[in-house]
Amino acid sequence: MNLAWIGLGAIGTPMALNLLKAGYGLTVHNRTPGRCAPLQAAGAAVAPSPAAAARQADALLICVSDDAAAEAVLLGAPDPAGAVAGLRPGCLVIDCSTIGPATSRRLAAALAERQVGYIDAPVTGGTEGAKAGTLSVLVGGDSQHLERARPLLEVIGGRITHFGPVGSGQEAKAVNQVLVAGSYAAVAEALQLAERLGLDRHQVVEALKGGAAGSWALEHRSTQMINDHYPLGFKLALHRKDLGIALEAAAAQHLELPVTEQVAAMEDALLASGHGDLDVSALARWFRS
Repeated sequence: MNLAWIGLGAIGTPMALNLLKAGYGLTVHNRTPGRCAPLQAAGAAVAPSPAAAARQADALLICVSDDAAAEAVLLGAPDPAGAVAGLRPGCLVIDCSTIGPATSRRLAAALAERQVGYIDAPVTGGTEGAKAGTLSVLVGGDSQHLERARPLLEVIGGRITHFGPVGSGQEAKAVNQVLVAGSYAAVAEALQLAERLGLDRHQVVEALKGGAAGSWALEHRSTQMINDHYPLGFKLALHRKDLGIALEAAAAQHLELPVTEQVAAMEDALLASGHGDLDVSALARWFRS
């Protein structure tokens, strides 16, 4: 298969590199051209536009920041160089972005008019999982499209789960981000309490991570919180965008999410203080302030 990839952020770049390492031919595009350099050095071709990237592709994968970026990359409005101008009938789009379920369904319908398949396949597992190829991939879409995509998804992910029609992968990702919000905030809060009590926080983490309080966030992000240093795993600003999707989905079901609403407010305060480009674990700074 000839592949195209659009969106080379902290998660997208290692995912694309893993496909190159697996032997797939790859053409890449990113709106910030300099981010293509690692892929080009690894053997990928670089295209000047989404349409050019998609022109020879059997499958196009995208991993962009939000709904507007996904629509611009795929449908091109108002830019006529969107991928849809280069996609051929029978091509498959695998959308690894985290966007609203309604946007995924709208993109799928627009591409279907051109006989192009689409699945939503957002991922979770951070930069660690992206580099290791062990991401959890949450899929919504036709089962036949998933089976076409599966060899590619098995390169980038360690677990692939099909939730149903287009949009359901995004709904599962919204649930994931609610859990991330609660678990990161709980770790930050607990470590602040440990510090105020005069406990050795590293010792506390080691003692607790194997018990009932253990979590991915405690295992992988507590050290950053203790050191007040937040190398990027997943950007705080993007997580706040994702919480907006989750809160909107909950509101549509007449469901209140009080913990998520509180974390969203905390993240709003951190964004206002200029911390949006840090990792989500920078939630710990809310307690410091």
